[in-house]
Amino acid sequence: MPDITVATSRTTVSRAEDATFDQGLRAFFAYRDLGVKQATGGAFGAHVIRAVPGTGAAPQWHTHDLGFQFVYVLRGWVTFTYEDIGEVTFRPGDSVVQPPMVRHVEVAHSDDLELLEITSPAEFATALAGSP
Repeated sequence: MPDITVATSRTTVSRAEDATFDQGLRAFFAYRDLGVKQATGGAFGAHVIRAVPGTGAAPQWHTHDLGFQFVYVLRGWVTFTYEDIGEVTFRPGDSVVQPPMVRHVEVAHSDDLELLEITSPAEFATALAGSP
């Protein structure tokens, strides 16, 4: 069975046992699409994101042009700096709602980092930004 199945009822199933992780926005992360983009016509997106072991963050201040971004850490740790609240390290069970266009930078992450990201819309622009 493929990783993502869209049934005629519009119920979408994504199975971990058949999951594949692909290249995405950042080269030091691998992304698993959970089928939310397809199920919602692009209104929302959801990915499980894993660190690529042996690669580190490439810190660059940036913004995302979207309406909603939620990150929940499943495993490992990740440190971000936000223009409004400063540096924060997230560990399993921690989450953050990043407001639209907030300047932020990933400082570092563990080799075993795994997180869930939910966005709206599914596709959005990312732009480099100067430090605050």
